[in-house]
Amino acid sequence: MEQQQPLKYYRNNFYSLINIITAFNSNLKLVFSSSCTVYGQPDSLPVTEFAAVKKAESPYGNTKQIAEEILQETCAVTPDLKVIALRYFNPVGAHKSALIGELPIGVPQNLIPFVTQSAIGKRGAITVFGNDYNTPDGSAIRDYIHVVDLAKAHVAAIKKLETKSDANYEVYNIGTGKGSSVLEIINAFEKSTGEKLNYVIGPRREGDVEQTYGDVTKSNKELNWKAELGVEEMMSSAWNWEKYLRDNPF
Repeated sequence: MEQQQPLKYYRNNFYSLINIITAFNSNLKLVFSSSCTVYGQPDSLPVTEFAAVKKAESPYGNTKQIAEEILQETCAVTPDLKVIALRYFNPVGAHKSALIGELPIGVPQNLIPFVTQSAIGKRGAITVFGNDYNTPDGSAIRDYIHVVDLAKAHVAAIKKLETKSDANYEVYNIGTGKGSSVLEIINAFEKSTGEKLNYVIGPRREGDVEQTYGDVTKSNKELNWKAELGVEEMMSSAWNWEKYLRDNPF
């Protein structure tokens, strides 16, 4: 969708950011939701926070690049503004209670919601976009992180903002530090849930990079944070959330 409707992404991501900074009159401590998409297709992996920011592969990624530039330039002239930009990799899963999870509007654009909706019968076969990448099984590789670990990273970032620091703008990778391919994710879902998935191989999708996963050394050390939950826990929690939605329709 973002390739066809880029203005929606620019309007949403820029207007809201600028309005928040303006409303607080610069006396603000902010944790910004950035993204690994700022790296484009990295030259080397795992990608660190010091890697060159390359041309974004999508409008969404470009909004995150520009938003980081806005924040960094504003921080440079506004000492009272303190910002930590968390560069998320691929958040998935749900809370263990199965009461909080991801519910996309319309057809999911991300892998895991489509997987769970396909498994429960809301969608047809899953399309694996490309099996000819230069990866072990040919499918694209991403660094998937459990949303609960991501939430804990936010708490760690807030604590960091409360400490004295010479820098009022910092960026951190938030991931597990290792990648999983699309086909590995499908296998992990089947293993952790006992559900068999129906999938087909399709052409590569515009805007997708071949593989990316992050070096999380800096966030481990400076935020005192580390991802704890694995891929199978991500899949089983996402599936429990999907079953909750089925059993408790709105």
